[in-house]
Amino acid sequence: MTRAYDMKGPRTDRGRLLLVLALGIAVTVFTATVPLLRDWFDLRVYYGTVDSWTHHGGRIYDYRVPGTTYGFTYPPFAAVVMLPMAWTGLHTAIAVALLLNAAALVLVMRLLTGRAWRRHGWYGCVLALCALALFEPLRDTFSFGQVNVLLLALVLVDGWLLATGRGRWAGVGIGLAAAIKLTPALFIGLLLVARRWRAAVAATVVAAAATGLAALVAPDASLFYWTRALWDTTRVGRLDYVSNQSLQGVLARLGEPGREVWAAVVLLVLGVWVWRARRAVAAGEWQAAFALTGLTACLVSPITWVHHLVWLLPSFAVLLRAGHPRVAGALYAVLCSSVVWLWFDDASGVDGFIGGSAYAWITLGLLLWLPVGQLPSVRTPRSRSATATAAAPRAAAPTIAAASGQPAPPSGATAAAIGSVTGPCRGVARSASSDPTGSTRSAAANPQSSSARASSYTANPPPA
Repeated sequence: MTRAYDMKGPRTDRGRLLLVLALGIAVTVFTATVPLLRDWFDLRVYYGTVDSWTHHGGRIYDYRVPGTTYGFTYPPFAAVVMLPMAWTGLHTAIAVALLLNAAALVLVMRLLTGRAWRRHGWYGCVLALCALALFEPLRDTFSFGQVNVLLLALVLVDGWLLATGRGRWAGVGIGLAAAIKLTPALFIGLLLVARRWRAAVAATVVAAAATGLAALVAPDASLFYWTRALWDTTRVGRLDYVSNQSLQGVLARLGEPGREVWAAVVLLVLGVWVWRARRAVAAGEWQAAFALTGLTACLVSPITWVHHLVWLLPSFAVLLRAGHPRVAGALYAVLCSSVVWLWFDDASGVDGFIGGSAYAWITLGLLLWLPVGQLPSVRTPRSRSATATAAAPRAAAPTIAAASGQPAPPSGATAAAIGSVTGPCRGVARSASSDPTGSTRSAAANPQSSSARASSYTANPPPA
């Protein structure tokens, strides 16, 4: 059966080269005019924190970027991992961060597409690169100097180990990622749901060991983080800020002040996740199980900034493998468009409820409808004689097995097909007041320039 997502376009090398040049120009113009550059602000937070801690006797959670209220909000182990920055210059740290993010992105795409990417050659790779350059969560991850792609790579390595029968080595990546940032901890829950006890224990032990190491290196910081900072969401930013595309952010923009409604919605979403993840694992679809877990982590986290949504990338790989390129392209285009920032100043009303939380609705929709298990479009019809006999229920098993054993669609088109379907996304120009930081401070009448942007973190200085 011909797959709808097979790339179509120029057949000659000259035609492809012209298309690639046109797309490259369009992507360059888009990224130079529409998105606000973040000036590696989050990396400056990391760098300033470890520099102050190492060379000036400062405390991890006391540091603030000069002139701002922004400081370190990750678990102490993240600061331990970032210690090598203290012996480099800021520009060297930026260069290393860019290289690490680029390498991690290559690894992520390799894990999501498998070996089939080779069949698309240089043309498909360039199309994929153009598509990835437009994806807003990736743009922000790179320009903030964030760690999201690195964590995604760690987690997906474990997914690859489980999918390829190397499960006895799985769990280390998830454990390290959970010790650096709390969001990936839900993947330990996936291992429990899948009854991969060995991997779950490994992930838990690694996370606990890393946290214990941080407690030995920075006991005061560890005590402060786990007893006080962790429970104070105001340290991270305003819940109702438009960049917060979690369920808590949606409720906060509706004016819902209580935690009871949020807790009830979170429990419902977790129930859906457990049900769908079990189906994915039972079908042997580890990539879908990991995609569903990334979606759920973004939804249930109190704060999910736009750049955290790199966890949606595995979902697009699943959509493309399942033969839904148009759906993948449409959703991907919205996530390229920066559309939520239209409601930066006012997310009230029906339009604000829908548009200001557009990325959250996409995440929720993918959790509910991401193809999992046997797809109806590839079922093999039963014969009349088989359905008329008493043994029909037993005959269903080989029928389904045969259907699921059909050759899978080439997964190498995962990113390339998105680029060919969407083309350059039409971005929504943001005003200079589109502060990507979620600051707890009220917006100034004359907002600062984009070069002075802060990160997603904000806090009142922690008590001494």
